[in-house]
Amino acid sequence: MKLSSRANKTYSQIDKQTTKLGDLRRMAKDLKKDHELAMELWSTGEFLPRQLAILIMDKKLLNQETIDILDTDIQNHDFEERNQLIDWLMANQLSKDKKSITLIESWENSPSALQRRIFWYYQARLRWMGNTNHSNTEELLKSIENKILHEQPEVQWAMNYTAGQIGKWQEEYRSRCISIGENTCLYKDEIVHKGCTPSYLPEFIRIEVDKLKS
Repeated sequence: MKLSSRANKTYSQIDKQTTKLGDLRRMAKDLKKDHELAMELWSTGEFLPRQLAILIMDKKLLNQETIDILDTDIQNHDFEERNQLIDWLMANQLSKDKKSITLIESWENSPSALQRRIFWYYQARLRWMGNTNHSNTEELLKSIENKILHEQPEVQWAMNYTAGQIGKWQEEYRSRCISIGENTCLYKDEIVHKGCTPSYLPEFIRIEVDKLKS
């Protein structure tokens, strides 16, 4: 797709070597919501322009059909970029509109691994900052226990993270969430940078609970 002069001007301001997320956010603040421009930037197929595109999309236009198209496009990226783009889409657009939240809540068994990842990551985000007023926690834990080892890696991480948030904030489920980690051994051998919290549930929960006590 040939870019319009405006899209080309915006695209030329992005440098894959030097442009940072903060730069993209500043650009998006200046550009404001512009779905047409977003779709032109998306058409480049490149990671950073697509991140900027997500920031300036019109969330009201993101129905299931459009999301499926974006999903298919994102699958052309490598593993890390793929997860970053889908999480970015969820955090900056899909979680901010009631209609798309309804879609997210329907994706637990979606044929798309990326949409299943969004379902689980959204459940984890709902529990940030100790928000435990959710009626589906028992159901989620049963699903994690039964399905996590059979899931795709990108979905496993989000399921594991949801169990971590539940175990961190809800003492009545803590031992159960620790047991999920012990039984699956997921991320047990993960090496993390200094200051980062490991994803292995027994360690994640212990460290995060200690932080709450300090």
